[in-house]
Amino acid sequence: MKKVTESSSNYNSLENMSTLELIDNMNNEDKSVPLAIEKELPAIERFIDACFERMKNGGRLFYIGAGTSGRLGIVDASECPPTFGVAHGVVVGIIAGGDIAIRKAVEFAEDDLEQGWKDLQEYSINSNDTLVGIAASGSTPYVLGAIAKAKENNILTAGISCNPESPLSKESDFPITPVVGPEFVTGSTRMKSGTAQKLVLNMISTSLMIKLGHVKGNKMVDMQLSNNKLIDRGTKMIQESLSISYEEAEKLLKLKGSVREAVDYYNELNR
Repeated sequence: MKKVTESSSNYNSLENMSTLELIDNMNNEDKSVPLAIEKELPAIERFIDACFERMKNGGRLFYIGAGTSGRLGIVDASECPPTFGVAHGVVVGIIAGGDIAIRKAVEFAEDDLEQGWKDLQEYSINSNDTLVGIAASGSTPYVLGAIAKAKENNILTAGISCNPESPLSKESDFPITPVVGPEFVTGSTRMKSGTAQKLVLNMISTSLMIKLGHVKGNKMVDMQLSNNKLIDRGTKMIQESLSISYEEAEKLLKLKGSVREAVDYYNELNR
């Protein structure tokens, strides 16, 4: 199978380009990413709706990948608790080589066909859960092995890759395949492919959290108040929602600990 992600760059003699030429050409290449994702919106929609049916009944969402793809899954999963107030473990990111691989590449970890499923067993993954395999190439053994075993165990699967007709696309229940073309630096899938994967993950997790009720209007009403910036943001949300002073909103927030509970408490008192 010819991999688009490994195709030669549309540019050559990069070392002879000026700084402006480098970043201008990279920017031009990056413009193709949202257009590639646009073609996949129906597939993304179908997957989100299927995943939601499981998550609303207590199912979890797992991401699994190697290298950049694994790191992107971990970033998306780790941001769900502070952003949407869900418990740790509702969205889980797993990377080949374990947590050390988040910072440092672990040699040959992605080539183990069995280890992905073994890593998932630590979380007692089951048929109410959903597994998303992330691999720009669509051929990473660590991911493919996990997806294959998940399907054997009636676990809903999706695959995010950037090569058409890849093994991951063929193996997954819901293939999502934004084909972004050759990378600016040949084969460097941390660039356009990584950007595409990140944007798709944003769509998946954010849409699911909205559908699960963690956003009201356009506000993150269940966000964790883990620093002064977020306390200020939450205070302003309450102030805007209830048309009260900043000081009163801040008191309510500190009393109840969340935007949602503060607003509900105030409305109950003032019925």
